[in-house]
Amino acid sequence: MNPINPLLNFSSLPQFQSFTVDSVAPAITKLINDVNDSIASVLNNSAAPTWDNVITPIDDATEKISRAWGIVSHLNAVNNSSELREVYTAQLPAITEFWTGLSQNEALFDKYKQIRASSSSLGLNGTQNKVLSNEIRDFQLGGAELSADKKIRFQEIQASLATLMSTFNDNVLDATNAFTHDITEEPQLAGLPNDVVDAARDLYEKAHQKTDDSNQAPGWRFSLHAPSYGPVMQYAAFQPLRETMYRAYVTRASELSGNSNGKGDNTGIIKQILTLRAESAALLGYKNYAEVSLAAKMAASPSEVIQFLNEMASKAKPYALADWDQLVKFANTTLNMADVSAWDLAYVSEKLRESRYAFSDNEVKQYFPAHKVINGLFRVVTSLYGVTFIETPAETWHEDVQFFSVKDAADSVIGQFYFDLYARETKRGGAWMDDAINRRQVGGKIQHPVAYMTCNFSPPVNDKPALLTHDDVITLFHEFGHGLHQLLTEVDELSVSGISGVEWDAVELPSQFMENFCWEWDVLQHMTAHVDTGAPLPRQLFDKMLAAKNFQSGMGTLRQLEFALLDMLAHTDFDFANDNITALTHRVRAEVAVVPYPHFNRMPQSFGHIFGGGYAAGYYSYKWAEVLSADAYAAFEETGVLNAETGARFRREVLARGGSRGAMESFVAFRGRKPEIAHLLRHNGMKLAA
Repeated sequence: MNPINPLLNFSSLPQFQSFTVDSVAPAITKLINDVNDSIASVLNNSAAPTWDNVITPIDDATEKISRAWGIVSHLNAVNNSSELREVYTAQLPAITEFWTGLSQNEALFDKYKQIRASSSSLGLNGTQNKVLSNEIRDFQLGGAELSADKKIRFQEIQASLATLMSTFNDNVLDATNAFTHDITEEPQLAGLPNDVVDAARDLYEKAHQKTDDSNQAPGWRFSLHAPSYGPVMQYAAFQPLRETMYRAYVTRASELSGNSNGKGDNTGIIKQILTLRAESAALLGYKNYAEVSLAAKMAASPSEVIQFLNEMASKAKPYALADWDQLVKFANTTLNMADVSAWDLAYVSEKLRESRYAFSDNEVKQYFPAHKVINGLFRVVTSLYGVTFIETPAETWHEDVQFFSVKDAADSVIGQFYFDLYARETKRGGAWMDDAINRRQVGGKIQHPVAYMTCNFSPPVNDKPALLTHDDVITLFHEFGHGLHQLLTEVDELSVSGISGVEWDAVELPSQFMENFCWEWDVLQHMTAHVDTGAPLPRQLFDKMLAAKNFQSGMGTLRQLEFALLDMLAHTDFDFANDNITALTHRVRAEVAVVPYPHFNRMPQSFGHIFGGGYAAGYYSYKWAEVLSADAYAAFEETGVLNAETGARFRREVLARGGSRGAMESFVAFRGRKPEIAHLLRHNGMKLAA
């Protein structure tokens, strides 16, 4: 008897140990056929459409293909290999064609409209009505109302976009992995932290093990992965090293990255993506792709978003100019640097921070071993929401991955999650949360949610535990905020449970909200222990960190606004037939940025959020949601940041609600009013009138 395909077993958690690339094609083929059979059965049912004879069977069928493909997509991101990439790419057109075809099924669309028309007589609740509203909107955005010939073209566009976006991400990962820089002269390591030097030596030695050369000179290897690249830019005193690394990083996957015959260059791919997105928007009757993107978001129009971003920029720019002026003066007078180049920015900023506040990020890092930080994170969440976390045995895709169960006050499991925290070559960069299983009611029982939480921190070296920078700690809290949105949901309908159905410009609310706790003494004092002495973070050092909290916040704010404006303008009236993304980037920077960028900077070619992910015409969401998160956190500042009563209200009105109602409705239910920008400006050290 043949063992069951691991991608077809939905009775338990994903079976990563049984997964092989050979599992993918037969599983996807079978699941697509099964869903099509279910759709045909629903459409052939002559009874009046109801929730139980239309939506439930469609959810049952589509959930399986979502879960199976979700495993494949996840592994392609965290355990990438040439074999898996080939299979993933081969199946992507079939997956895309299936979802596009489903969204264009007029007969099924008609069933949903009939249910909505009968919703009152069917006794549907508010959550079910929200599901219906979302589904009908998505049918329309998916091209269900297009003519037959336009449907075909729309399907072709979606298939092409899926392939192009996957290729975009592959090119960035390949370019990141392709570059290494070796050093054999120890003086060039000046300024680098010991753990970074140890990791570089380890990487160098592993790379030369195959040579069996006992006379191999000692050396150190650096890469473009965050745990290597970031510290070099921040601490390396040897400017040529910083410049070499910077040039390689900002030209990844571009025409300047050294690829032969343009292979791996994302420049043309960006143009194709923008062109196809604009064409798809025109087919749907929209002026541009940004309007399509905003149809399912809180913001009403591209002009509203651009106005919001420009207003934020006008408030932040005076602070950013002051930041830059202080930086340049410090470099000139203290570091004897005539000019500050882009590859000097992080280094000079770190030296300025050390001078002004008498501490360094590396000093702080020694107090944040990963296991201590995780326990401190769990303490915060337990204090706020009354849930506990138990490490639980489970199959994983890598030995570093941990798995936890979330238990409520009655000691019942309400959710589970995977922690994959450390960088490796087979893993794409960045940090993210994704769903493995969504909460829903099945056969009268609750299917609890399961989440993936992924970061790219520096792994342990030798016998030392992994150490996190304070920025790493903030990243961990951020992703865990997304995870809590997924795990603490109390919604039983699949498409609005957890983060599903939440407006994209509100989905960052719970994540950015969690970042605030990383600046609270009552939180940090319980999650620190010096790697050598075990001593907790000294209060004096914390006070210095707090004083430096808004160090260069003006420049940091403008950087995010620059990305958001580039994204929005590229998806509105950008003339991609006669213009290019590099020229647009230069124009946006000329308008917004205060930091001078070199002419060779090709940031868009690795801007995965908008060209390889789901943030197209939506990157503004980070700042938009930050207004919400800062205001929400102010409620905790008013009652006590670990106040369980306020925490229970936030859980009940925001986290538990998922996408079952509008994000603004959930915010107002928690805060008692609409959001105000004053708290965001205050948290960033800016004044409302600025």
